[in-house]
Amino acid sequence: MELLLMIHTLKLSSARRVIAVIPHYGYARQDRKHSSRVPISASAVARMITEMGVNGVMTMDLHCGQIQGFFHGCPVSDLNPTSEFAEYALTKNFDPSNLVVVAPDAGAVTRARRMGDRIGASRIVTILKRRVVANQVESMQLVGEVVGCVCVIVDDMIDTAGTLCKAAEVLKEYGAKEVHAWATHGIFTDPACERLTNCDALTEVVVTDSIPQETSQTRCKKLKVITISKLLAEAIYRLHTEESLALVGKLGPDKREKNLLKDLQPLDNLVEEEDDDWPQGHEDPNAN
Repeated sequence: MELLLMIHTLKLSSARRVIAVIPHYGYARQDRKHSSRVPISASAVARMITEMGVNGVMTMDLHCGQIQGFFHGCPVSDLNPTSEFAEYALTKNFDPSNLVVVAPDAGAVTRARRMGDRIGASRIVTILKRRVVANQVESMQLVGEVVGCVCVIVDDMIDTAGTLCKAAEVLKEYGAKEVHAWATHGIFTDPACERLTNCDALTEVVVTDSIPQETSQTRCKKLKVITISKLLAEAIYRLHTEESLALVGKLGPDKREKNLLKDLQPLDNLVEEEDDDWPQGHEDPNAN
């Protein structure tokens, strides 16, 4: 509601263009009718945003790419944080020959392949799962070899963490050396933090700051948060300068910062110097 009111205010203020930057698009998982008499919330929210007259939407790692079609007549930029996770992977000094990227389900294979190519993983494996109801999985089966490997589970979000913890345990049972989990959005609905803390199979959980994580970090010591601020800044800069967003996240960090800073002016240049000759008031020409 606050976003809608801000868009409405900017339109009433004669803004030339209004772009809604939504790092985490709520209701993204409700993109279809799973049963009768339920709303398609992702479509309803998109319709409200477009009806307010927004000129564009920028978001991060949508749960389903087809959600972009809900914004009728409005361009949607779905950014990918793979570059930020790749930079973090460099700090971990993983051995590429011993690194495996895990897709937690069949729908995440494309995301896992993209991450694997970026960090130089040796192969991609998939977990096939049978879900009984939402957030509850009956069985899991691993497709691929992980014996003695460092596994990285890649997903778009972590909610209650039940499926994630079970996947980590399955990987350990198949002989994985370490299991890490990387996700763009950390929702952490209770009892997610408790489950992650008690899951011995998980070594570390990494999420972005698309959602504030201060509370979750105090409750779960395994949680690591990386920032997407530079990625969003680069995308906003390219959008403002009418450049293509295709290269967002594909440039190195040094070149990215150089492009962002090249048009910035020093603060001193933006402050007007005081002029002693400037008249302090209007004199009355008829005054004696």
